[in-house]
Order: sequence, then C-alpha cells, then structure tokens
Amino acid sequence: MPENITDFKFKTPIHIRFSDIDAFGNVSNTIYLTYFEIARSSYWREIIQWDMNKVGIILGRSEINYLKPLKLGDRIACYVRTSRIGNSSFDMMYIVVKIMPDGEEEICTTGKSVCISYDYRQNKSVPIPDS
Repeated sequence: MPENITDFKFKTPIHIRFSDIDAFGNVSNTIYLTYFEIARSSYWREIIQWDMNKVGIILGRSEINYLKPLKLGDRIACYVRTSRIGNSSFDMMYIVVKIMPDGEEEICTTGKSVCISYDYRQNKSVPIPDS
C-alpha cells in the first residue's frame, strides 16, 4: 500500500510513551494501532465532525506496514485520510512519520483501516451519514 504523503491534508502529533516501548527499545508493533486510532479520532472530531451519538463506527479490519523502527524520544506524527467511501463502510489510510531535527519527515509506517458506519441500538451497519 504505497502512499504519497502529499495526498494527506491532516496530521496529528503523537507522543511516544514509555509504556509503548518493547523489550528491544522500539515502539511495540501493537501500539501502531493506537497511534492510528489517535489520528483517526482527531480527524473525525476536527475535520469530519462525525456525531458518534447518532451513528457509531466500528473497525472492520486494519493493516500495518512496518518500515522503520521508532524509539522513545523520537518526535512523530500520524497523517490520516479517507481513501474510499462506500455505502456503509469507508477506508482510512495512515502514514506515521519521524520528524527529523532539520524538520524533514521520514516515513516509518503506513497502514489502512476499514471502518463501518454502525447503529449500536439496532446492532447493524447503516449507511454513512450524508454530512
């Protein structure tokens, strides 16, 4: 899933916590899903303004491509965008970058999630709201 960073308009800073680190000093593989979730939630709140009280969202699938390790103390951010919109599902793409001392961004991880518009009262998927 090669991604071009210029296709992304929204970026969220991510803070690496000590608890994110594995025994080898790298960010644990499972933590990247949390980073995606932080970026996705910020994007929905700030840009999409999705009303979770009306229609929920469930995660259908996630994919992660680990390219370069991240360590405690690295300054990172996560880009996120919607790449496909269907009837009741949509795809989110992610790029996690390490911000170098000169301000350049190095791509360390890419990912994709399939999200489903969901009505928790009816326990079923529903069409994505027009808004």
